[in-house]
Formats: sequence, C-alpha cells, structure tokens
Amino acid sequence: MFENLQDRLGSILNGLTGRGALSEADVSAAMREVRRALLEADVALEVVKGFTDRVREKAVGAAVLKSIKPGQMVVKIVHDELVEMLGTEGVGVDLMAAAPVVIMMVGLQGSGKTTTSGKIAKRLTDREKKKVLMASLDTRRPAAQEQLRQLGVQTGIDTLPIIAGQSPTDIASRAVQAAKLGGHDVVILDTAGRTHIDEPLMIEMAEIKARSKPHEILLVADALTGQDAVNLARNFDERVGITGLVLTRMDGDGRGGAALSMRAVTGKPIKLIGIGEKMSELDEFHPRRIADRILGMGDIVSLVEKAAENIDAEKARAMAEKMAKGKFDLNDLAEQIKQMQAMGGMGGIMGMMPGMSGMKDKISAAGLDDKVFKRQLAIISSMTKAERANPDILKHSRKKRIASGSGTDASDINKLLKMHRQMADMMKAMGGKKGGGMMKQMMGGLASKMGLGGLGGGMGMPDLSSMDPKQLEALAKQAEAAGIKPGGLPGLGGGGLPGLGAPKLPGLGGGFPGLPGLPKKK
Repeated sequence: MFENLQDRLGSILNGLTGRGALSEADVSAAMREVRRALLEADVALEVVKGFTDRVREKAVGAAVLKSIKPGQMVVKIVHDELVEMLGTEGVGVDLMAAAPVVIMMVGLQGSGKTTTSGKIAKRLTDREKKKVLMASLDTRRPAAQEQLRQLGVQTGIDTLPIIAGQSPTDIASRAVQAAKLGGHDVVILDTAGRTHIDEPLMIEMAEIKARSKPHEILLVADALTGQDAVNLARNFDERVGITGLVLTRMDGDGRGGAALSMRAVTGKPIKLIGIGEKMSELDEFHPRRIADRILGMGDIVSLVEKAAENIDAEKARAMAEKMAKGKFDLNDLAEQIKQMQAMGGMGGIMGMMPGMSGMKDKISAAGLDDKVFKRQLAIISSMTKAERANPDILKHSRKKRIASGSGTDASDINKLLKMHRQMADMMKAMGGKKGGGMMKQMMGGLASKMGLGGLGGGMGMPDLSSMDPKQLEALAKQAEAAGIKPGGLPGLGGGGLPGLGAPKLPGLGGGFPGLPGLPKKK
C-alpha cells in the first residue's frame, strides 16, 4: 500500500532534511519532484496542483526558510497537508439511526461490492454485535444473488431469500420490511453495477435510494482505478449522493492515487479499505496513520491493534516461559511464524514500522519474504509430532518423505533445521535469562550477521498481555500524537515514536517472530 509513493517522497524529503539551509528555489524544485511523484501514483492532476500549491505557499515563508532546521519544517508541512487531503480524522460506518439502519452499496461492476458487503456484515456482526441482513439487488449479473447467499452461509449472516422476477426496487422494499420483522439492526443492499457509468444505472440507483431511504450510501471503488477514480466518484456523488467511500484491493497497488483523489474531489470520507481476499481483511481508514505510512513513519497504532486481535497472550506467555528454560522445538518456531502471518506477514509488519522502508529492501535481498515462511510452515506441517518435537531424528529417508509431502527439496529442509539449531543453541546458552532479554539479544546478534542490524530489541511491539484497555487507548493516543512531533517525522532526529521505550511482542521479547537465524540468500 503506497509503496511507490512512499519511496519517491522519502527520497525527495530526505534531500531537504539533509541540508542546513533552504532557498525558495530549493523548495520549488522539491515541489516539482513531489508533483511528479503524485502524478505517477495516479493522483488526479487537479488534486496534485492544489496540494503542491498549498505546500509551497506555506513552505516559502520567512519563518520556515530561516528556521534552524527548515527541511524538517517542510516535511511537517507536507505531512499536515497529506492528513488534510485524506480527511483529518477517521470516520467509521455510521449506525446512529433507528433500526434497521439501511446501508446501500454502489459502484461499478467488478469493484468488489458483493464481497465488501459480506466483509462489512461480518465486521458489524463480530465487532459491533449487530444482527445484519444482506440482500442482493443485482438481477442482471448471473448468479450475483447466489454469490451473496453463499457469502451469508460462509459467514453465518442472514440473507434475504431469493424470489425470481422481482425488480431491484421491490427487492429493496422487501429487504427493509424483512429486517424490521426479523429484528435486524442493519440491512445491507448490494446493488447492481455496470462496466461503466450510464444513465440507466444512475436512474436505478436513484429509485432504490428513494424506496429504501438508506442512512449510508457507500461507493465501492477499486484502488487500481487510477485517473478514472475522480470521474467515478464525482458522478456517483452528484447523481446518488454518497456518504462515504470503500476502497478495495489496497494491498494490490503500490501507488494508491485513488485514495488521495477521491477523498479530495468529493469531500466524502474514506471509511474502509480492503487489504486482502479474506472476509476479515477489511480495515478502517485512518488518515493520519496513512499519512504517517506514506512518509515512512510507520503505523505503530495499527500494529498494536493487529497484535491485540491476533496474538493469544496466554499462548505467547507460555511460549516465553518455555524459551526462558532454553527449550525451543519446531512447534514453537511454527507458532511464531503463524503469529507473524496473522499480523500481515513480514511485508505487512515492516510496512507499519517507523523508518523501516530501507530495511525492507535488505530483507528482500536476503530472501526473507513471506514465501520463505510459507515454505517453512509447509515443511514443518509435513513432519510427524515426534519429528517436530525432536528434529535430531531427521535422517535422509525422513527428509525425503517430508520434501515430497511439502513440495520442497532437501536443501530447504536443511536450511530450516540449521536455522532452528542456531535458535535452539542460543536459547540453551541464555537459558538463565528472562525471555524478553534473551530473545532481544538473540535477534540482535543474528540480524546483524545478515546486515539487518537493529531488528532485535526496540523494533517490536508493546507487551499487550500486561495492558488493560485504558493503557492501550493511552498508547494509541500517544502514537497518534507522535505523528506530528519531532522524532516521528523522517529526518527529525530519532525517527521513532517518543515514549514507546523498547516495546515487544507479548512473550516474544521484542522481535519479529520466526526471523532470527534465517539463512542468507546465496
């Protein structure tokens, strides 16, 4: 997400922060580069022009250019303008209305409306404890209604029974009535789409709106839409009156220009973003966090939230106690890798760590991408319980069987076993020390061997197992505030988040699970 834009802006702004003095010509030259970077990221021309003009106007003032560190001031201005362009504050789905709250999903065909409808329904059911009814109003696309019904079966969410021959407006009326009779809190209307915007589509949307009186009208748009995003958002907003945006496939585009353009043009908030194919992979959109990520400052708050959602604190604590005794088998290694994958994998975690854009390149160069971890899990899963508990019994015949079962070869298995031996030896050598310090030192040592110095220790997560909700909320506010204070912006000294100390994953001692000891790329 935003990788291309992050790399380009990081390079441009680092050039400014590295100078002791700036002239108006320096700022203008940098803004030309920023303009080019935004256009290449598919941000609309009108949005780019407004953004760079505002930054230039604020940056060329005497107070900025004559300050002690003018480059840092310019970076802060860029950050603040990005936040302003993205929406200042995060806005979630509005349910503040009499039940059943009607949510109308609109957008072009293929944008992901049906899947997103299911994701929103699941999110409201799991997080808000709402009773949701889904209804498909798409009578044109073959099996569209059946697709939504299958999503309902998959997620355990009610769907409106299909009656052949009904018009979209009649289905909408029946859905609202069924939701009232069924005691549902929310009804989601999945409308039909077209391959392009046309008059019949807009007339149908207007009729459905008039009949169902939706409280929310969410425009679902593909993040890969590019420069067409502006026209799409503007047309739907003018004809239907959208209340918010949902961007899908944000994980599949390194540019992200649609997010910047659509919010700026319509003035309507981006409420949710799809970050994967799984039904759980739907996140709230937080403008300040996204701006932080674009400028290479990371998104530590989202990382904390993902850890809280995906890591079992009791299981992590038990593993830490086992490690403290110098015990570490392949089951433990697999558990660490699974925890990392649940938090978005190596790429996802690195993308949310402050100042880690350069480190991601080093990790990729060392062959430590998420495919490596998947392969390792496949190898471990192909072993027997005895083999996972005692890898020393793995001889040639066993390795041959495991390689056949996991779709790998003997060299992959040997690399995994070598990595495990390195980790187990360090566990044994440090068995008398507490888990956190032990893991921290071990990660620091092995990471430095791979040219990844600094991964051990303070680049992990807060110990969520010992935090209550109030403490987590305080941490979130602290990290949010750090987005505009010295120490968080690139080049402002420190590059970290002040006050977070040396955070760590619960029971994992401050490192990325499964990282230590991974072999170098040959």
